[in-house]
Amino acid sequence: MICLLLSMFGSFQVRAEESAEAPEQLYARSAVLMDADSGRVLFGKEESEIRPMASTTKIMTCILALENQKEGQIVTASSYAAGRPKVKLGVHDQEQFYLKDLLYSLMLESHNDSAVVIAEGISGSVEEFAGLMNQKAKELGCKDTHFVTPNGLDDSDGGGIHATTARDLAAIMRYCIKQSPCREEFLEITRTKNYQFSDVEGGRSFSCVNHNAFLDMMDGALTGKTGFTSDAGYCYVGALERDGRTFIVALLACGWPNNKSYKWTDTRKLMEYGIDNYQYRDVWEDMVLPDIKVKNGVEEEMPYETKLALPVYVEGKEELSVLLRGDEEVEIKTKLKDSLTAPVRAGDVVGSIRYFLQGEEIAAYQVVTKEGMKERDLAWAFRWITQLALL
Repeated sequence: MICLLLSMFGSFQVRAEESAEAPEQLYARSAVLMDADSGRVLFGKEESEIRPMASTTKIMTCILALENQKEGQIVTASSYAAGRPKVKLGVHDQEQFYLKDLLYSLMLESHNDSAVVIAEGISGSVEEFAGLMNQKAKELGCKDTHFVTPNGLDDSDGGGIHATTARDLAAIMRYCIKQSPCREEFLEITRTKNYQFSDVEGGRSFSCVNHNAFLDMMDGALTGKTGFTSDAGYCYVGALERDGRTFIVALLACGWPNNKSYKWTDTRKLMEYGIDNYQYRDVWEDMVLPDIKVKNGVEEEMPYETKLALPVYVEGKEELSVLLRGDEEVEIKTKLKDSLTAPVRAGDVVGSIRYFLQGEEIAAYQVVTKEGMKERDLAWAFRWITQLALL
């Protein structure tokens, strides 16, 4: 019986470990699955390899336009914008549009000329707008990303080729849906199925259809952007929210014609891996901390006592939810001062409690004193002697 139970338990353990195995045989040369709440990479394949990103670029163009546009802003198409290659809206030189309308053209149909009209409308030129894009990438910690164009067409300048990494691309999407003050507007645009608009004068009408098949592919799909150029291959970045968890998938070089569907296969595989294996777990631990000795302190009710100590506590909330795989554990490191020297105030910082996951700090809390303590100095001694004499 014991042997049978052991064998059954052993087989269960193997299956549990197998269910947590990372996805294999992805088509994409670079891929990332990211926890959108923390920014932690849950799975990566050549995630730091620099590659062209095609029209996934447009998520940065869109969020910057939303953050920098003026109320009811009208933009004018230049001859340069009108000359952009397909896929394009077909703007005419000096034709005017409401910028907000072109954002749907940008994200639903991925029009390259609309991207240039938007960039020139926000910054005055493509070069200036690329500078804005690179500045934002730097602020987000995307060290391996370089923007040259607002539409993602293969190009280069003195800073290098227009390229990113799967990790950086996922981080930019995280900003768009979680951190930007315009995140709700971004989601509204990118989730729209159909959109119609006209130029400012009403001379021409346009219709846009959302080509992001992922929105209808999985429950909880939030947003996404496709891309393709001859150098980049098929690319994709998308997000999904389910049961309080938000996952981001970024794919670069995910096949070339005629393999357009590879990106959807990889996206589903990575999203399902995240859904099946990662859950939020409260890793908070109530720490029993020792009192800390206080040198040269005094306790009014025990003036003769010299061995004094103060109670301490962890300052902050009493829960810490972390998205974890079943076999992942959080490490807790406690650091406290050996002793204090009076005077001590209530709330003085005397140490820290730090939480680590895979060697990286994920949370930190201060340890502070619950009470204060006066110093045993000459002034205190004089007052005490005086009180004794009066008694």
